[in-house]
Amino acid sequence: MVKAGRASIKRGKPSYFMSILGVTLVLFLMGIIGLLTISGRKVIRSIKENVEVQVFLKQNAKDTARQRLQGYIESQPYVRELKYTDIETAKKEWVKTGGEDFKEFIDNSLLPPSINFKLKAEYIDSAQLAAIKDDISTWPIVDEVKYPTAVVDRMASNFRMVSISLLIAAIIISAVVIILIDNTIRLAMFSNRFLIKTMQMVGATRWYIAKPLDIRAIINGAISGLLATAVVYLLVLGLESFIDGFRKLRDTQSLLLLGFVLIILGIGITVFSTHRSVLKYLRMKLDELY
Repeated sequence: MVKAGRASIKRGKPSYFMSILGVTLVLFLMGIIGLLTISGRKVIRSIKENVEVQVFLKQNAKDTARQRLQGYIESQPYVRELKYTDIETAKKEWVKTGGEDFKEFIDNSLLPPSINFKLKAEYIDSAQLAAIKDDISTWPIVDEVKYPTAVVDRMASNFRMVSISLLIAAIIISAVVIILIDNTIRLAMFSNRFLIKTMQMVGATRWYIAKPLDIRAIINGAISGLLATAVVYLLVLGLESFIDGFRKLRDTQSLLLLGFVLIILGIGITVFSTHRSVLKYLRMKLDELY
């Protein structure tokens, strides 16, 4: 009799292991999308910050005027990296790029000195680059300001399309994650429906019945979130060890935020689905449980 009672109680308990496993797998899928978004943003930022603006100076520009201009450009908030290329350096770079020593051509043309700088990613768009060009062009010693206009224009449209695609994918995956977690919890609570109804029939209040199940849901959701975060982190370590350059894409702060979101998401959806299932079975008649 005692063994039969224990077996009945055991059958009445929800399958916490399968519930945690199911929620962990779904949260891991969400973590993959988050990881792709973080890495994609880093790649986009890296590409943007490689755009270079070239400020060609007049041949008769004095060093003092050039230094004032260089100091002015360095003080601007859009500058990430700056270097000055004098005439001799420009000749060497020309020869290196051409692959042959066009010495006679170089001597006759006199390659101009230039101030080259790279911008921060948030300043890479056509309007801001045009404003920067107009500002620097007002200096008397500046002969020409150049940057890859066509590349910047294509970059803006392509990155906008990528951002929209990632946003749509994140919304769709989020909806799928919520539905899958909700179904997983509802299936786990299905085996506990008779216990819930029995407690109600003996006079237990809704809060008394739901409280231990909600607490358990918080624990299970936190465990699932932590496990999903750990698996995502292990995936990152694996990618960094097998793919050259992937380590440069690591954004520790964003990864910590992703882990926090996975834990909160796991707890929130698990508690919501558990509490909703409890209320559902409390509202049902006994005959409807079969």
